[in-house]
Amino acid sequence: MKLLRSCLPLFLGLLAACGSTSPRSDPWAYPDSPAAIKRPATPPGPRYPAPSPVDASRFLQQASFGPSLAEIDALSSSDYPHWFKQQFALPQTLFLPDVEPHHAQLAKGQNLRQQLFFEIFWKRAATAPDQLRQRVAFALSEIFVISFEGMLDVKIRGVASYYDMLGRNAFGDFRSLLEEVARHPMMGIYLSHLKNQKEDPAKGRVPDENFAREIMQLFTIGLQELNPDGSLKLENNQPIETYDMDDITGLARVFTGLSYGGPGTTDQHFFQQGKEPHWDILPMKGYPKFHSTSEKNFLGVTIKPQVQADPEGDLKIALDRLFNHPNVGPFFGRQLIQRLVTSNPSPAYVERVARAFNDNGAGVRGDMQAVIRAVLLDPEARNPAAGSSGKLREPILRLSQWMRAFHATSASGEFRMQNTDNPANSLGQSPLRSPSVFNFYRPGFMPPGSEIARKNMVAPEMQIVSESAVAGYANFIQTTIDAGAGRAEGGRRDIQPDYSAQMALASQPARLVEQLDLLLTGQRLTEASRQRITAAVAALPLPASPVTALENAQRNRVKLAVLLVMVSPEYLVQR
Repeated sequence: MKLLRSCLPLFLGLLAACGSTSPRSDPWAYPDSPAAIKRPATPPGPRYPAPSPVDASRFLQQASFGPSLAEIDALSSSDYPHWFKQQFALPQTLFLPDVEPHHAQLAKGQNLRQQLFFEIFWKRAATAPDQLRQRVAFALSEIFVISFEGMLDVKIRGVASYYDMLGRNAFGDFRSLLEEVARHPMMGIYLSHLKNQKEDPAKGRVPDENFAREIMQLFTIGLQELNPDGSLKLENNQPIETYDMDDITGLARVFTGLSYGGPGTTDQHFFQQGKEPHWDILPMKGYPKFHSTSEKNFLGVTIKPQVQADPEGDLKIALDRLFNHPNVGPFFGRQLIQRLVTSNPSPAYVERVARAFNDNGAGVRGDMQAVIRAVLLDPEARNPAAGSSGKLREPILRLSQWMRAFHATSASGEFRMQNTDNPANSLGQSPLRSPSVFNFYRPGFMPPGSEIARKNMVAPEMQIVSESAVAGYANFIQTTIDAGAGRAEGGRRDIQPDYSAQMALASQPARLVEQLDLLLTGQRLTEASRQRITAAVAALPLPASPVTALENAQRNRVKLAVLLVMVSPEYLVQR
């Protein structure tokens, strides 16, 4: 530990260089399942040869929670289409079945702790075989945001169900994803359209507009009309707004009458009052009595006044209109690119992904598998020299990559990670704990006064970067590399890495750094960084005897090398 701390000035210098399944486990059943989507017999586009180990490492850093050496070797002996086929075919690793036993043991009025969700998340990130699905689900959770922060009636079982819903739809179709997001009771709580009642002038009540606004602004079409390449459409040299307050008002009426799922239809069921024990995982349904019968105008659509309220029919009309809006392809596509590949995709990149969203090659719109392929196989994704500026690696992905790269295991089997929010001594980020519906960072964030802003570029993840966050991450990852992660019991942390592959190279610092460069950065260390890290590692002497002293020295060399790579600018910026 003292040895690692003594090297703090070196890694700070490197960092400065970057500058400023029970039946209840899956209760959702929609006809538009992934299996029902018409897809081309073979993926469209070019044939791909077996990637080099470097290319395989870069790809897996984008498409998973981080590669291992074995996974890099496997992909470099195969090709991308085969890898996609395997990943798309893997069954989903669910969260909810791990929650249900804990939920069943709760006494009346008690709630599960958030820590249970964190533990399952890190276990899935570190060990789940369906890595592509898990990685895309995490990306979707940062677009279709719910958060433990801001939900007064949060239920861990409901949050696990919501996350599973994102994972299930990650390989399905966007229209089903949009509907399941809109109907999920956790989204209903978070954006307050659960128990949203129709207008009542006598009581001064108007429909809640929160979800109506955010489903347009953040989930589907954005604030301004877009060309297929994501650039702004202009009228008289001014952007064109996609919607106005009248559209919000009209759409808010559509989202009235939605409340708890289950068989009941009475007022008591609408207000829940203990009538449905599975309310937190069942999709919301429409209650005609509480649904607006007024005329509803939004996005060029008019639903005429109704004699009999039709909440389900109105919902279908609204979601179909949003799904078919021409903005969705470039708007959603750009955000998925930002979450997986690069903060600043070129207009041509966005247009290629939007084209895949609009038509998967078999005439189907919104095929998520086609969109994912388009994002990850685009020339800008596969060739960093093609124009991609990359993205700052967000803190959660740094820790998940450490776990996967070094085959981390949990002594308890539970991956006992706690809240990692605190930027001063931790990651400054915990899964599903963003401070607002805008995620941890906005997709259009520009660091004030930076070269990035002067170039009119964005760096979303920089919104959670500060001096304390930089130092906090360095301290956290140093301790993690040295002692493991998670809660300590009996003087040992629950999550421990396996450095055996690196220990074998400890007497050869150059080869050790070369291996870590491939594994962690996709071989992006500059020659100068490589030399500095290698020299620092080589400066630690290896005693000839006794054996325990030699092993300790070898282990210290490995830990120092991992640390210096994981705080290097080449690592922190994923390209």
